[in-house]
Amino acid sequence: MTRSLIILAALAAFALAGTAAEAKGCIKGAVVGGLAGHMAGHGKAGAAAGCAIGHHEANKKDKQQGDQQGQSQAK
Repeated sequence: MTRSLIILAALAAFALAGTAAEAKGCIKGAVVGGLAGHMAGHGKAGAAAGCAIGHHEANKKDKQQGDQQGQSQAK
C-alpha cells in the first residue's frame, strides 16, 4: 500500500506540473520524500515536500549550468 501511495503522489505531481520541463526533479524528489515521510508517518507530506525540493534543486542546477555557459561565451 505504501508503494502505491508513493507512485500515486509522483504521478499526481507530474500531472500537476503541466510540462516535463517543470516536473524536472519533482518525481525523484517525491519518491525519496515519500519514503522518508513514510518512515515518520507522513508519506504524503514527505512526497509533496520532496517534489518541491527536487524541483528547486533541478532549477538551481540548471541555472548554474546556464551561468557557466554564459561566462564561457563572454570570453
